[in-house]
Amino acid sequence: MAVAVVMDFEGSLDQYDEVVGKMGLTPGGPTPPGALFHWVTATENGFRVTDVWESQDVFQAFAEEHIGPNAAEAGLAPPNPTFHEVYNHFIKQG
Repeated sequence: MAVAVVMDFEGSLDQYDEVVGKMGLTPGGPTPPGALFHWVTATENGFRVTDVWESQDVFQAFAEEHIGPNAAEAGLAPPNPTFHEVYNHFIKQG
């Protein structure tokens, strides 16, 4: 079942861009395998990432291999993600 993952980071959008670049992702480009949707917004103390993944297990495997190490290299503390079971979602086709 799809899961929404919300992560709040204390840091800058420049640090976010650094992490995304280290993972080989580009703005408006395709998501990593297992990710269905991603968006990010600035917050008062940093930025919030909201994703929808195929499952929590798929997200956690990706996070352990990519998000955690790259975020640490960019000087970001690990977030405390919250998980939300997704009842429905829509995606752009074509």
